Amino acid sequence: MTYKPNAMFSDYDFTVTDRFMRYVQTDTQSDPQSASFPSTEKQKNLSRLLVKELGEMGITGAELDEHGYVYATLPSNTGKKAPVICFCSHVDTSPDCTGKGVKPLLHRNYNGKDIVLPDDAAQVIRVADHPYLQQKKGEDIITASGTTLLGADDKAGVAVIMDMVHFFTTNPEVKHGTIKILFTPDEEIGRGVDKVDLKKLGADFGYTLDAGERGVFEDETFSADSVTITFNGVSAHPGYAKGKMVNAIKVASAFIASLPQDWLSPETTEGREGFVHPVHINGIAEKVSIQFILRDFITAKLQEYASLLQQKADETLAHFTGVTATLEIKEQYRNMKEILNSHPKVSAYAIEAIQRAGIEPVLSSARGGTDGSRLSFMGLPCPNLFTGEMAFHSKHEYVSVQDMQKSVETIVHLAMIWEEKG
Repeated sequence: MTYKPNAMFSDYDFTVTDRFMRYVQTDTQSDPQSASFPSTEKQKNLSRLLVKELGEMGITGAELDEHGYVYATLPSNTGKKAPVICFCSHVDTSPDCTGKGVKPLLHRNYNGKDIVLPDDAAQVIRVADHPYLQQKKGEDIITASGTTLLGADDKAGVAVIMDMVHFFTTNPEVKHGTIKILFTPDEEIGRGVDKVDLKKLGADFGYTLDAGERGVFEDETFSADSVTITFNGVSAHPGYAKGKMVNAIKVASAFIASLPQDWLSPETTEGREGFVHPVHINGIAEKVSIQFILRDFITAKLQEYASLLQQKADETLAHFTGVTATLEIKEQYRNMKEILNSHPKVSAYAIEAIQRAGIEPVLSSARGGTDGSRLSFMGLPCPNLFTGEMAFHSKHEYVSVQDMQKSVETIVHLAMIWEEKG
């Protein structure tokens, strides 16, 4: 099916690009080893800027709370009674790659060739490695300079939401119900909604802006648990350790080596396949802890994966006398599809909005999680929409200006649809 672009945006001067280029220059990297909330105070630097800009657009009452959440309300301008809709993005960037000193570069009218990043010529965004980039020839592409990630995940979403607010405040004749804005910290480390106040937010349904390719709509995510396995060895002076020491580092190494080599790992799975992934190891000869993340679209499989880890740990212990091990499981998030199946309009309206923006919807399942995964189970059904952000968590991250603009169009249409059918 071919969709026609809506004339409503033909004369609109998008602000999303300037906003995005500005936002990514603020370092907001979160820290999984921090016990504070948010995990890094610097995340609030961007949040303060967002509150300021919201105020400049006439949004009264926008606030940054002590936990790093930004809450704001775009009041209804219709006489209809419509559900209250929330749009949400996270301000933090991944700990996997530095976000300090980001220098965004705008490549106008992209020529379709490999992009060599100027501050480190070894960093090349190769078309062969990024098939979606092949579709972006002639568009305007934003990258980092080669020494940092870009931060499109999820500052593209932040910029899209802010431009939506700008559209509605400069086009008051376009009808919409009450719209809530939520910007969260610490999404990248799985704590994004730990302290969110849903009563204060006051929304009926929500959408995160945190997906990639143009037209993508995600109403399904992984279910996720974390597992920590701790090996307790036997310590002794290394000069007199014969027959006494049992080195927990060697035990942990043997355990890691026993895990499946050609399946059940991120590097060997795709599509709807789940995985078991060690993400952090810490310890000394006496004691070693290994942190895992478990992921699958079928929640029940997480227990199977935990049982596999327990089995491998037990098999490893059989080769080392005097060593003990403990396994601790923590729930992280669950597949949002389990909730969204009961709220079909949330997905149907999003798909219609994508179509109204002149795009073919791409229905997708996220091999990961979003704030919406947990928000859905907390009582706010919340699927995920595209922003154009690509190659997340790496120095090769990029985003198309035109993709961000289409994302703005989509959520404007989405708010209008909820008002029309309210």
